[in-house]
Amino acid sequence: MSHPLLYEINTRCWLRELSTQLGRDATLADVPEAALDHWQALGFTHLWLMGVWPTGPRSRALALTEPALREAYTEALPDWQEADVAGSPYAVADYEVAAELGGVSALKKFRRRLHARGLKLVLDFVPNHTGLDHPWLTRHPEYFVQSQQHLPGGFAVPTDRENRWVAHGRDPFFPPWTDTAQLDYRRKDTRRVMASTLKELARLCDGVRCDMAMLLLNDRFAATWAEFPGGPAPAEEFWEEAIAGVKRRHPDFLILAEAYGDTAARLSALGFDYTYDKTLLDRLCERVPQATQRHLLEIPSAQAAAAAYFLENHDEPRIATRLSPAEHRAAALLVLGLPGLRLLHEGQLDGARIRPPVQLARRAAESGDPAVVALYNELLTALRQTPVGRGEGVLLHPRPAWAGNASHEGLVLIQWQAEPLEFALVVVNLADHAAQAYAPLTVPALANYDWRLHDRLGPETWDRVGSDLAAQGLYLDVAAHAAQLFHFAPYQ
Repeated sequence: MSHPLLYEINTRCWLRELSTQLGRDATLADVPEAALDHWQALGFTHLWLMGVWPTGPRSRALALTEPALREAYTEALPDWQEADVAGSPYAVADYEVAAELGGVSALKKFRRRLHARGLKLVLDFVPNHTGLDHPWLTRHPEYFVQSQQHLPGGFAVPTDRENRWVAHGRDPFFPPWTDTAQLDYRRKDTRRVMASTLKELARLCDGVRCDMAMLLLNDRFAATWAEFPGGPAPAEEFWEEAIAGVKRRHPDFLILAEAYGDTAARLSALGFDYTYDKTLLDRLCERVPQATQRHLLEIPSAQAAAAAYFLENHDEPRIATRLSPAEHRAAALLVLGLPGLRLLHEGQLDGARIRPPVQLARRAAESGDPAVVALYNELLTALRQTPVGRGEGVLLHPRPAWAGNASHEGLVLIQWQAEPLEFALVVVNLADHAAQAYAPLTVPALANYDWRLHDRLGPETWDRVGSDLAAQGLYLDVAAHAAQLFHFAPYQ
């Protein structure tokens, strides 16, 4: 699996807008050819339909009454009505495609059309918890973290004999998600049914994004739920067994982990193809170029290629509100130029500035920013003319141009090679000042040819002697927030 380019779509809002365009209720069976043409032309390899599972009335009711959520709705959509609130797509009532989206038949039709364009489908898997409306709460309450007495962070579930106090799902560093019920991964039956659910999803799509994947790690789970009774977890990690089970039948199935903290390497070792690198986004928005460069260069190469990089997603503020246009351009090329999975978010390519809460099924209309549209069209078009994303990507350590010149500490250099005599160099200067450095190219045939460099993001072309490049590297003198994409080919 080589360096996917993933596009996240808010399915509910997107289909609501399509319904307005068509003048009738639209489902996944009604997606126009023009949309598929657009995704294919931009070079996406995978489409993530965020939010195809139903929520249910109990979880939706909480989404309507929570004061903080109501404030968020008003901020993002001042004229919102109760009909606009569908509830969180991460309070899953069942893994059946929501009827208003067209059900499973519409999803299968949509997936076939994606495949005809060379695109693959990614859906959500929410392993840590279910919504309050999931049938397991009445049919199999034993699957959940629970107690016979009232404990903070839970709710009562009546049974034939007594009430059980079932815990809401939560991350230990944040308040509980009150529209969810926490599954108990100390239990073998819970693990078994969730592994089976993952296998069933692999029949509907080509990959899953696993919500809050790190919460299921044995030590994390035990620490989070120590106050609730339960036996010790099995010695094996859930993810290792579950992923192996899916991969045996679907070896190319993409499994992406939402993960934070220091868990990425552990989750990769358990079988995940890619894990979130939220640290990169944080460093970019902190505007400390040296820290960003250091973060990327300190990641082992195998882990860097197994990371998922992004500037925004449904959980993050819009990047157009966080970075200046010049910073945005440099950061966008950086994310798109890294080895691993590159994630772009619906609205990001238009310069959207409003992040709708996931509970809303309608979002505010935004006119977009023509400069941002042009930026992403330029970047995505240029990338397709180079080996970026197709070959082997390597982060290079820039060398100082001369003693005492520390301007290289804001540079990120990524070399890509797909063919022996074709390679590219991504050059990003994250600093607000010019930078000079040498790029120590590692192309095996470098000294055997002279090379013509074309900046695919500009009109410039240069010729360089291969033996000089091999001996001292490529000299760079780039402007503040520069974003350059050099394509190398030999010339006579």
